[in-house]
Amino acid sequence: MGLGRQRDGLAPTPPMGWNSWNRFQTAIDERLVRETAEAMVESGMKDAGYRYVVIDDGWEAKARNAEGDLESDPDRFGSGIADLAGRVHALGLRFGIYTDAGTATCQGFPASLGNEARDARRFASWGVDYVKVDWCHTEGLRGRTQYPIWTEAFRSAGRPMVLSICEWGRDRPWEWGPTTGHLWRTCWDIQDSWASLIGVIDHQRGLGAHGGPDGWNDPDMLEVGNGGMTPDEYRAHFSLWCVLAAPLMAGNDVRAMTDEVRAILTAPEPIAVDQDPLGRQGDLVRAERSCEVWARELQGGGRAVVLFNRSPRSEEAVVRWTDLGWGPQDRARVRDLWERADRGTFTEAYSATVPTHGAVMLRLARPD
Repeated sequence: MGLGRQRDGLAPTPPMGWNSWNRFQTAIDERLVRETAEAMVESGMKDAGYRYVVIDDGWEAKARNAEGDLESDPDRFGSGIADLAGRVHALGLRFGIYTDAGTATCQGFPASLGNEARDARRFASWGVDYVKVDWCHTEGLRGRTQYPIWTEAFRSAGRPMVLSICEWGRDRPWEWGPTTGHLWRTCWDIQDSWASLIGVIDHQRGLGAHGGPDGWNDPDMLEVGNGGMTPDEYRAHFSLWCVLAAPLMAGNDVRAMTDEVRAILTAPEPIAVDQDPLGRQGDLVRAERSCEVWARELQGGGRAVVLFNRSPRSEEAVVRWTDLGWGPQDRARVRDLWERADRGTFTEAYSATVPTHGAVMLRLARPD
């Protein structure tokens, strides 16, 4: 049922956007979505590459209509999803929606089991560009056989739509996701805490070979700006997602974010790494004491490097050229991407002081 790797051009680089769940859960309505879309434009997020405005669980009416179709909650989304999608499109953004592969959504609303083709057509008729398909209430089902039904449903729906697979890594989706959808969750839901971030990042090792253009490993949405971590922890969070070539789906209230949070979410040089057209996902290449080196190859032969400090104190971290597949005598230009500063040309290695629970993000390039 698969398409081979999804070379349909819908996700040549990791999708970027916003999803309502992390900050708002089911406390959503059409006004929030409209204001968020407007704020994405006004804050510079759209210019930075964020495109998708995705409403998660909670948009649905309590039951399907008399014809058997999904409907939006008449009080909170009274203008209808088609109208809301049109308003998002008018801002130059794309619209995303949520459903579930099982008998009910995670919050108990009508889901899509047995109605995949009907619901895909419904979403297409509303002008939807992106669909997150969750995995609650799926007893007796397997992701690797259930999600290809959605692949076929999307193919016949008459509108190109990104398929976001959200079965939490239960059935090793990195093995079958590239033939089925455009991104697939690799683990459980992230929470807005340092401990949760560590747990998620530890689960991403060794998955890079399965991700690439039009099909991406997804460690979950961003928590940047939700208040549970420090600015250094949020920069580390963002840096690691970028070196992993992860989808960048903001999960905060973008209508009221601070300048500091905005600067993290719109940082041009880390985002350029995430969106590098080679699409090569990074991985852990060195671990010493509490410091780690994560790296990925970039188009043109350069490398992006994250020096990541798990320690409760500042630490000196080093990346060695041999960690990157280069010779120790090779010369490399080093640029600090958060500071937007060139550090010079080095041989063998480069070291930096990394703040507690923080990261230093680098781009390395060998002179021609």
